[in-house]
Amino acid sequence: MWCGYFYLQRSIFGEVNFLFLKHKFLFSVFVIFFILVFISLGSWQIIRLNWKNNLILEIENSLKNPPVELSKANQENYLKIKTSGLIDFDKQIYLYNLNDNGTPGFEVINPILVNNENYLINRGWIPFEKKNSKGINFFDENNIIGTLKLQGKKNIFKPNNDIEKNYWFSLNREDISKFTGKEFSKYLIYLGGNYEFPKPKKITANISNNHKKYAITWFSLAISILLLYLYFRKKNY
Repeated sequence: MWCGYFYLQRSIFGEVNFLFLKHKFLFSVFVIFFILVFISLGSWQIIRLNWKNNLILEIENSLKNPPVELSKANQENYLKIKTSGLIDFDKQIYLYNLNDNGTPGFEVINPILVNNENYLINRGWIPFEKKNSKGINFFDENNIIGTLKLQGKKNIFKPNNDIEKNYWFSLNREDISKFTGKEFSKYLIYLGGNYEFPKPKKITANISNNHKKYAITWFSLAISILLLYLYFRKKNY
């Protein structure tokens, strides 16, 4: 096995060495091109890293602020709000999701009318057996404190919603319009508070931020190619 591996490695280096000798100029251009591409990709990830860090800081600061009255003129992502409204329990949506412990169940979503504008309010998570239970609908709609979030895009890998059985995998706007007969704000209200069920989802600034890893990967590839190029150049000049 090891003999085969070393033979393959020697064969690869031999092929690269042959190409280097035959087409020195083109090989150099090819290598420099890819080095520049990888450096550009790494630099782009650094820019994205700075943007993401600033975004996380903005979210953290926003979540520390006291809630403000919800209005059409006062809407932004991760804004803490307080309001009251008319909630619709007849068009209650059960969205499949996991709770913080990884237990499957539903997030309970309701249409709510606030200042003549339709919103969806995510009231939190329930276990499967509490679906359609009247006990989950005790809710003070005159004293709502929560957080606004932009509605996310549909994940193409999730199954289609079963509207007839009220079993949802995504908040597809077309499906919601068919189910409720209404159009809604692009912002969702995530209810806060200490309700037992549905248990409100805790909103944090814990969002994906892998740009540093990606930048290191691209810069490492650029350095690796440069070192290989210098090795073959030194060996054959």
